[in-house]
Amino acid sequence: MTQAPVVTDKASDRIPAPRKSLRGHPWLTLFSVAIGVMMVALDGTIVAIANPAIQKDLGASLADVQWITNGYLLALAVSLITAGKLGDRFGHRQTFLIGIAGFALTSGLIGLSDGVTMVIVLRVFQGLFGALLQPAALGLLRATFPAEKLNTAIGIWGAVIGASTAAGPIIGGLLVEHVNWESVFFINVPVGVLALVLGLVILKDMRAENAAKSFDIPGIALLSGAMFCLIWGLIKAPAWGWGDAATLGFLGGAVALFLLFALWETRSREPLIPLGIFRSVPLSAGVVLMVLMAFAFMGGLFFVTFYLQNVHGMSPVSAGVHLLPLTAMMIVSSPVAGALITKFGPRIPLVGGMVFTTVAMIGMANLTADSGTAATSVWFALLGLGLAPVMVGATEVIVGNAPLELSGVAGGLQQSAMQVGGSLGTAVLGAVMAAKVDDLLPRNWAAAGLPELPPGQAAQASDAVAVGVAPIGKGVPGQLVPVITRVAHQTFVSGMALAFTVAAIVAAVAAVVAVFTKRGENAASGGGVHI
Repeated sequence: MTQAPVVTDKASDRIPAPRKSLRGHPWLTLFSVAIGVMMVALDGTIVAIANPAIQKDLGASLADVQWITNGYLLALAVSLITAGKLGDRFGHRQTFLIGIAGFALTSGLIGLSDGVTMVIVLRVFQGLFGALLQPAALGLLRATFPAEKLNTAIGIWGAVIGASTAAGPIIGGLLVEHVNWESVFFINVPVGVLALVLGLVILKDMRAENAAKSFDIPGIALLSGAMFCLIWGLIKAPAWGWGDAATLGFLGGAVALFLLFALWETRSREPLIPLGIFRSVPLSAGVVLMVLMAFAFMGGLFFVTFYLQNVHGMSPVSAGVHLLPLTAMMIVSSPVAGALITKFGPRIPLVGGMVFTTVAMIGMANLTADSGTAATSVWFALLGLGLAPVMVGATEVIVGNAPLELSGVAGGLQQSAMQVGGSLGTAVLGAVMAAKVDDLLPRNWAAAGLPELPPGQAAQASDAVAVGVAPIGKGVPGQLVPVITRVAHQTFVSGMALAFTVAAIVAAVAAVVAVFTKRGENAASGGGVHI
């Protein structure tokens, strides 16, 4: 049967039932979009491992290498909601396929680049194409799966993202070490081709009949400008200083543009984001919960990599292996979380997940420079157990409480909340770490009987210790090396403990916010689907 379903209030009537044909089959649709999303999630962490090799091979400056990451993140964060709107308007299948093709093409071109400027430009385009396919993936799942199976699908989708994100450092380390840095980008080409072929064969174009027919250009410009100012301000705040005029200017500009955007949206005939959707307390709670979860998780995980590599002296591959308890628990518990949320609703799993996350953060705040693999594995596993229901449940709460014709925008909101939360967590916890190191290092240095450092060297030493590196310069006597190393690592761990304590407080607040979530009100009601 290929006729459009009759519009009723039942999700089983509104959403096409599973068919024997390949096109539009729910579980095959999930498999198809998971391959594409896996490529983007993997790219989010795999490139960081290649940055030192890119810097050396292309003769890039530190600022150039930072732009390789920042250009991608900015393009992604700025365009996610607009990309979701494109999917709502033109169909999520089309935007997903364009995103896949563009992401794979730009990846291949980056591998062929012979200059860092071209790498940066192509990374920006990579971010734009990545923004196209991520909200589209959620929109396709929302339109394809019956309401009673959507949580399970999102659970599997979340497990793929978690596994791909955590596998990035391992795969990236192996490729850089045994092949070259270009292979980190070339690997996306065959994966992209596979995802594109599967998408052409399996994905079915489904769009809400009452989707907007025009674009809110001023709204897009205001929101994009606001997101750019916010993310750029957060990225640069650690280098500029939180009280610097440039930092305050960008963050203040973001607030002003967000206010102008909200004012414009109330007057636009077909707004980019109808502000009425935020009257849904569960949807708003889901967005806030996603921001707070990403703040605690991504901000905290930022220090874990330095702890494993610089304090414990692990290689990137070894550090990735030590994070496997986190990955494995997310893979296992994400589908289980989806099933539990389907049966009991999202509130209890979400509250429980953030409580587990809080406990894990407190546990990691008590790690020492000598903590072994057993101790870290316990807290990593508990963190994965806590994050899985939040990734699944908050996504369902946001997408499920939005009207079907705004499922792409809702998917963009979910992804934007993660980007903002992750950037905010990294910036704020980084500032907490730096402040603690600046305060503690001179005292620990003096207590160890080390010679006082001149002001310039003291500042450089603080910068090194803030990432777990012992500031051992040329000509340092051999007998002082272990003393300096011990002081540096102890100071770093103290700063990390404070950062994780702040993350634990944020996670605890998120547990309270999770109380206000509930199952999607629009998961089983609303407009029809045009096929």
